[in-house]
Amino acid sequence: MNLIADRLDRISPSLTIAMTAKARALKAEGRDVISLAAGEPDFDTPRNVKDAAIAAIERGETKYTDVAGTMELRKAVAAKFKRDNNIDYKPEEILVATGGKQVIFDALVATINAGDEAIIPAPCWVSYPDIVSLAEGKPVIVPCGPNQGFKMTPEQLEAAITPRTKWLILNNPSNPTGAGYSAQELKGLAEVLLRHPDVWIFSDDIYEKLTYGMKFATLVEVEPRLKERTVTMNGCSKAYAMTGWRIGFAGAPVKLIKAMDKLQSQSTSNTSSISQAAAVEALTGPQDSVEAMRVVYQRRRDLVVSMLNQAEGIRCPTPEGAFYVFPDIRGCLGKTSAGGRKIETDEDFCLALLEEQGVATVHGAAFMFPGHFRISYATDDASLKDACTRIQKFCAGLK
Repeated sequence: MNLIADRLDRISPSLTIAMTAKARALKAEGRDVISLAAGEPDFDTPRNVKDAAIAAIERGETKYTDVAGTMELRKAVAAKFKRDNNIDYKPEEILVATGGKQVIFDALVATINAGDEAIIPAPCWVSYPDIVSLAEGKPVIVPCGPNQGFKMTPEQLEAAITPRTKWLILNNPSNPTGAGYSAQELKGLAEVLLRHPDVWIFSDDIYEKLTYGMKFATLVEVEPRLKERTVTMNGCSKAYAMTGWRIGFAGAPVKLIKAMDKLQSQSTSNTSSISQAAAVEALTGPQDSVEAMRVVYQRRRDLVVSMLNQAEGIRCPTPEGAFYVFPDIRGCLGKTSAGGRKIETDEDFCLALLEEQGVATVHGAAFMFPGHFRISYATDDASLKDACTRIQKFCAGLK
């Protein structure tokens, strides 16, 4: 009898985490490695947020909370959705989870039956297809290339919908591309969705606050009639540099929130009471730090795009949000590195780049879009300049 459940054969370990771990191991061996693999802000959590957590500890707020989150935090989340997105959610329509990933897991596992389909525009975040597969669903990957700004068109969405479609998963701005949907582009997708009332929408807005020259919009804001079948997800990790605090949250119809709450009650239960107190301050306190970080990210974006476009064989579009670039490296494939490694795939490129130049990135196939690779520019300027110089040197050495 096999010890490991068959369902685990349907998923793979997170490749972004795997590349980060490989870089960390090389650093431990004494290698000079710059890791641009993880999507994690290098900024410290704002002082007011840390102080709120310390105060909560001193007040003794160290007990279990409701599975869905404290009432204070759910009210703060509802106020955030109203203030930023013009969406009215009641506290009972809010769920707080241990990071955005758990929100996604809760929603999909609570709703997908065997054979149900989830439409996922690609390039896409690595975990979407695996979570759908773990829930016994079928990921329907829709390639959306650079010629269309890495964004799904209404025609593509219409063509992908079948009688088995349960979900559309939409990430705006996108990980890994940084592509952002305008309100008008979302309106086009909404018109298709209004014609298909059985399709639910998962709107992953985790990078909402990190946009550059585009006005953020979310689907329910653009088309309120979709509210009764949409999960609007967000969190504190990216905007407030709170990755380790593990706070994600969502607004959705009560019937779905109750189902997600039921599932969460038998997995992790509530997230940390201290993290929740910190999240209240993040959402309701001063927002100056968010804009300060956004300005720095935009400068870093411009630096990285400029330097990568000077590398032989690389074409790097300028992203509209998040803190990633997703360059096209097909001009580098079919060559041999200076270290003698044959570069047949984007994974070969990334592994050779790590081994020969000490720069950790993530290959495009991990995001369901080969021929590219992802760089996170959520690190300091000096490291980014050094890394991009090394990438230029690596590409110049390809023969």
